[in-house]
Amino acid sequence: MAFLFVVSAGAISAPPAISMPRAGTDTLPDPRDPFYDAISEATTRFGIPAAWIRAVIRVESGGDPRAVSPVGAMGLMQVMPSTWAALTARHGLGRDPFDTRANILAGTAYLRELIDRYADLSTALAAYNAGPGRVDAWRARRRPLPTETVAYVTRITPLIGAPGGMWIAAMPIPAAPSWRAAGLFAQRNGDANPVSTNAPASHDIATPASPSVVATPVRRDGLFVPLSGS
Repeated sequence: MAFLFVVSAGAISAPPAISMPRAGTDTLPDPRDPFYDAISEATTRFGIPAAWIRAVIRVESGGDPRAVSPVGAMGLMQVMPSTWAALTARHGLGRDPFDTRANILAGTAYLRELIDRYADLSTALAAYNAGPGRVDAWRARRRPLPTETVAYVTRITPLIGAPGGMWIAAMPIPAAPSWRAAGLFAQRNGDANPVSTNAPASHDIATPASPSVVATPVRRDGLFVPLSGS
């Protein structure tokens, strides 16, 4: 069971900007994309480059709007029911989690929140797959990331234009305590166990994102570190 924590707007400072992938047409929606309108709206509302949204769709569902995972994640961006309920109430997305527009907006809003929480794209992607609780445990040196999550981030980063030749860090240096490290995200049931290789982790949500914060180049001091010579 997921629990949502309500935090007043004045309780935390404004989230930092993140690094942006190198400039290029992939940061904009592709008119040939069947999901062009929804991706364009999501990019505008949440400041996430179109290439990032397309990459998540490709890896999460293979572009199938009716996809359902073994653990119940739904639609193009594989949003869990509890997360969907919170997001549709917050953003007015309607009742159908399989609606193309609604699902893309929900998944993008959730990714925005994770990016704002961790200020690092690769770490945010790991949390999108394994859940914030599992990533926080990894950052605190309590548990390794699931093998599926490592493979997930390794697969998705080239699709968003992140630098290649990256490798998973065996153990991160814990970040200094900050508002991002506070218990704003509730631990999911699935955080207690490794993520199944064929079952995306639930995408639970907490504090509202700041759509006005525009995404900026992927930081190189997060989940992955360069290979020797890269």
